[in-house]
Amino acid sequence: MTDSAADAPLPRILGNTESLAATAPGSSGALWRLAEPGRQLDANLIRVPPRGAIDTHAEPDLDVLLLVVGGDGTLGAADGPHPVEPGSLVWLPHGSVRHVTAGERGLTYVTVHRRRPGMQIQDRPRP
Repeated sequence: MTDSAADAPLPRILGNTESLAATAPGSSGALWRLAEPGRQLDANLIRVPPRGAIDTHAEPDLDVLLLVVGGDGTLGAADGPHPVEPGSLVWLPHGSVRHVTAGERGLTYVTVHRRRPGMQIQDRPRP
């Protein structure tokens, strides 16, 4: 093994979506977030309660990959409603307008997208 391979970061198992979702029954919102230093991606495990919704919105800058891991629901888009269930893998291109409605069992999904750059404080331009 070369020195560069010995210094390379190692793959890691971060958790199990079923276990993570089970640890917070009745909770909604982000149940888990990828927080590893030096990462290039952001990822979240999101739960929407039964019949709950995420309002219509668009992500102007980032494509998002969404993987349904529990429950069921509907992805609303300009071309109509799309039913989603465990195993549904959805690409949400940047700029696409969408909303999500959970079914009777709620909806749990993972989102993955490129990491946003951190906020940078800049000096104000002088007049």
